[in-house]
Amino acid sequence: MPIPPQLTESWFLGPIEVPNRVLLAPLAGIGNWFVRLQAKRYGAGMAVSEMVSSHAIHHRNERTLRELLRIDAREREAGPISIQLFGEEPAVMRSAAAHVARVGADAIDINMGCPVPKVAKTGAGAGMLADPDRAVAVARAAREGALDAGVTRAVAVTVKLRSGLRAGERSGFDLAHRLVVEAGVDAIAFHPRSAAVQHRGRPDYDLAAELVRTLPAPVILTGGLSDAASVRAAFDRTGAAAVMLARGALGNPWLFAELLAGREGPPTRAEVLGELDWTIDRAVEHLGAERATRYLRKFYPWYLARLGLAPAERRALQERLQRSDALEGVRGALAHLQEHAAVAA
Repeated sequence: MPIPPQLTESWFLGPIEVPNRVLLAPLAGIGNWFVRLQAKRYGAGMAVSEMVSSHAIHHRNERTLRELLRIDAREREAGPISIQLFGEEPAVMRSAAAHVARVGADAIDINMGCPVPKVAKTGAGAGMLADPDRAVAVARAAREGALDAGVTRAVAVTVKLRSGLRAGERSGFDLAHRLVVEAGVDAIAFHPRSAAVQHRGRPDYDLAAELVRTLPAPVILTGGLSDAASVRAAFDRTGAAAVMLARGALGNPWLFAELLAGREGPPTRAEVLGELDWTIDRAVEHLGAERATRYLRKFYPWYLARLGLAPAERRALQERLQRSDALEGVRGALAHLQEHAAVAA
């Protein structure tokens, strides 16, 4: 009987060798280059970008091209990079995929699972589950765009899917087979919850295991993987080729180290503050100080939750960080915690 693979083992995603089986999922509005780089600093074998509009790329939206498609040399050194696209028009997807391949993506992931109404109602994201013929055409177009990009390296194409639109449906399971057989995608990232429940309820890992057994391509499991124990249990239970961490990795890159490097125990206060400081610096590098001040407000709660503060102290600090209109105020608010952490160390 073959020995099951370990999370630390390398594997092939189509033409790409991935150094291990723990990946960073696409995080909408979050997964820019420095968030991907952070995951790789702690061991992630591959990181996927936040979803990017194929229409914005096709029409050469300047901010999209400059910011959302930015690939930093530091993240490239740490392993392959995947850019996730969404859109419902095959011709537009083909154009966008070609551009993404030319700017240096090693893989292109197509979002067919986003449950947000403003995305799904256009026919993109989870809306694709209601029109499988169009979904296959869009995936095939992405494959053709990657092949026609004029680059010398091979580019993998994957699709991220939900199990269905509503609870109990298996339309995503059925579509996964068509995408591999008819469109030639290299792997399926499968979130075994319906679009209707979003992130609520227990994922159907039995359905994921069935997909692993029946799909002639690797299955990357995502959904409900919030801590090291749940990741290991789901990986073993389903037999997936790899796992993809999403919400469980927010402000918690140490989860990658737990799974891949044997780290034990939560981060110290000094480690959390040091990582937050690194994140602030990278946000300024990416957006400039003024925009970074606003952008970082979504990040603070994830790190504050790991500082071990008393509830009242945490609320007061959270309010101060959210109300600060300059990063000098943020750094000042964190300074006393850094001093205490240094003393404790």
